Amino acid sequence: MRTQTIKTELRPLNEQPYQVYLGMGVHTLGLLAWILEQTGPAKVLVTTFSTSDEFLSGFLNLRKKGLIIGASLLADLKASKKTVKLEELMSQCFEKVYLGNNHSKLLLVMNDKWQVSVISSQNNTYGGRNECTFITTDEDIHTKLCGKLYNIQKDSVKIDGLHTGTTEENRATGSHAHSSLGNFRPFGVEE
Repeated sequence: MRTQTIKTELRPLNEQPYQVYLGMGVHTLGLLAWILEQTGPAKVLVTTFSTSDEFLSGFLNLRKKGLIIGASLLADLKASKKTVKLEELMSQCFEKVYLGNNHSKLLLVMNDKWQVSVISSQNNTYGGRNECTFITTDEDIHTKLCGKLYNIQKDSVKIDGLHTGTTEENRATGSHAHSSLGNFRPFGVEE
């Protein structure tokens, strides 16, 4: 949904704490930009089954504008083949990226003044389908969703060097080795 259409279909967040939209053209990225116009810079948590290069590029632009001050993403493990291909771009958008048992589509925006929750049927892709979106500034709903999301993330895999086979923990394991290769101890080198 273009920003102009969003402004005609939805009321400002401070005027309407519960809103719903059903139709074509509401894209999570446009909705996020509209929310950030009202909240100012905020932390953003995103869940999706699948994401896209277009969404991530737009998300990165919002970060570069200083509107996103911290972010994490939870995507579904079943869609990981596509997700991992986008890892480099995701690492520029999100401090933390998780793969887990997830089919939810949430957008949680928070700062000192606002707690905005968006529950949508849409993945972070651009399809030409009718989608349903619920937007609320209800703090109880936001708190419950954050708590449930935390529980899902605990049982998820954090992407950090997933396809290179290295993580911060793996790097630290070899840190005591005396090798010119740095933190990695080659096979056969004694401690």
